[in-house]
Amino acid sequence: MRAIDLSAITDEDLQACAAIAAEAGVDLKDCYQCGKCTAGCPLAESMDLMPREIIRFLQLGDLETVLTAKTPWICAQCDVCSTRCPQNVDICSTMRAVRLASKHAGKQPVREADIFDDAFIANVKSHGVSNEQYLAAAYNLKSGHLMQDAGNAIRMLKRKMVGVAVHNSQGRAEVAALVDRALAADAKRRADASGKGGEA
Repeated sequence: MRAIDLSAITDEDLQACAAIAAEAGVDLKDCYQCGKCTAGCPLAESMDLMPREIIRFLQLGDLETVLTAKTPWICAQCDVCSTRCPQNVDICSTMRAVRLASKHAGKQPVREADIFDDAFIANVKSHGVSNEQYLAAAYNLKSGHLMQDAGNAIRMLKRKMVGVAVHNSQGRAEVAALVDRALAADAKRRADASGKGGEA
């Protein structure tokens, strides 16, 4: 872990880190940096910061490092880290909360992961279920990886693993309403938090 100039940490940074922890439902003081989360992470070798380091930077209030880290965007949400934690710190939820904060701050250090998230939500909202073949096509177009997995697509079509038919769930209107409510609740929560920060 690199040296941090703690004098550069502002009250706003500390408040933002505390808000991320609150969003995840974790108490940052519970983590004593044992490293069990990192030792069990199947994607640790691809990360720029280890899971325990994300928690540590949040503890220290180093908001910029946290929001620009690739780690939360690489996280597979497999929950191994949270399961291994002897203090029951939900690192997996913390990664999701950091990812949201990073997106809302306009950072998105792993652009492809953000594009996939948006394409997935739009796909489910439109059809009530995920149509994988159209999700892949939307992702490829938006990310600029036009021919990614094209060879696999032909094989999957031949084996009838995917098809050209669009599947819609019977309750797709209800699913769309649920997605809209979740997005509206998130926007309201963030606006409320921003308003409180402005008053402080």
